Amino acid sequence: MSTSMASADIQLIQRILPHRYPFLLVDKVVEIDGTSSALGIKNVTMNEPHFQGHFPGMPIMPGVTIVEAMAQTAAVMVGVTLEMADKEMKVYFMAIDKAKFRRKVIPGDVLEMRLNTLRGKPGGKVWRFGGVASVEGEMAAELEFTAMMDMG
Repeated sequence: MSTSMASADIQLIQRILPHRYPFLLVDKVVEIDGTSSALGIKNVTMNEPHFQGHFPGMPIMPGVTIVEAMAQTAAVMVGVTLEMADKEMKVYFMAIDKAKFRRKVIPGDVLEMRLNTLRGKPGGKVWRFGGVASVEGEMAAELEFTAMMDMG
């Protein structure tokens, strides 16, 4: 891969991830630095189904969907770098650690998710990532997680 950053639009994301509406939670990944780091973007809109019940009259993006969006960003980073488009890559959580939530994420927010690989290498099945999700520079969530990459 060249020294310039790679990226992934929604069409490429859908060729890498098996997720679809309502569970595809990353809109684009604008910076992919090999398997080292990535910056994913989630545009939060009132149209998302979880806002009907979480919470009526006071919509807040559930923490678990923030965690999932961060994991999807990491999977896209690995999938783009290892050229996994159209290869039915599956990713499974093994552990979620040190998760902290610092601010509400609401419709209209742009969730920026910076993910870093803590452990994992091409050809390996078990990877560990750390990440911070923020809105307008303010931390919304941080966590570490371990995932198994099933490369098909």
